[in-house]
Amino acid sequence: MVGLRALALSLALAGPAAGAECRLALVLAMDVSSSVDAAEDTLQRRGLAAALVAPEVVEAFFAAPLPVALAVFEWSGRYNQHLLIDWRLIDSRSALRDVAATIGASKRSHNEFPTAMGYALGYGAGLIDRGPACLFKTLDMAGDGENNEGFPPEAAYAEFPFADITVNGLVVNAADYEAEIDLIEYYRREVLHGPGAFLEIAQGFDDYARAMRRKLERELRPRIMGATAPASPGGPG
Repeated sequence: MVGLRALALSLALAGPAAGAECRLALVLAMDVSSSVDAAEDTLQRRGLAAALVAPEVVEAFFAAPLPVALAVFEWSGRYNQHLLIDWRLIDSRSALRDVAATIGASKRSHNEFPTAMGYALGYGAGLIDRGPACLFKTLDMAGDGENNEGFPPEAAYAEFPFADITVNGLVVNAADYEAEIDLIEYYRREVLHGPGAFLEIAQGFDDYARAMRRKLERELRPRIMGATAPASPGGPG
């Protein structure tokens, strides 16, 4: 893929990373492609906001001395990635509440573009690359459809700096009934990446908050260097 490496610099917004020690750099990527209607988009924004301040997730954020660094972006077409939260060190409950409130009150940047997952992955890799130096790095891809524009996830993993990044997934299993089973397998086969990568499944956008809460709690659980997370029923395989 000629030129993909050059995209890394343009896909992530320029700017200094927060200079702090942290145990996890976590990027949450939210699908706003045209298959997500206005009501569904509201459900996912409110669902993510609610999940971030759920008691079990708050407990997981502060379960270890080193803090978590968090960034959030939305994605759709090739050049349609929008940063909602730039790198923020979650070093207090008030910082977490502020992030959740910002996401809950946010409005989608685009609503007419297809699903360019490879470009979204490249943007996420660039965002992590300029982020804080944490012990672990995780990119979280949530979506309701397969890649249908631009290069596929496989090309993104080959061309962007993913060597030390785990990519987890959250499938919204409701958008196109005929594609539901294929979408789950697509995420398992094409999207999950790195040691311990796993998949959570939301049974429709009404279930987004529950699935996100479960996923965040697992991702935020303190890990031991060199350890591989155990597989779960929603994980690969």
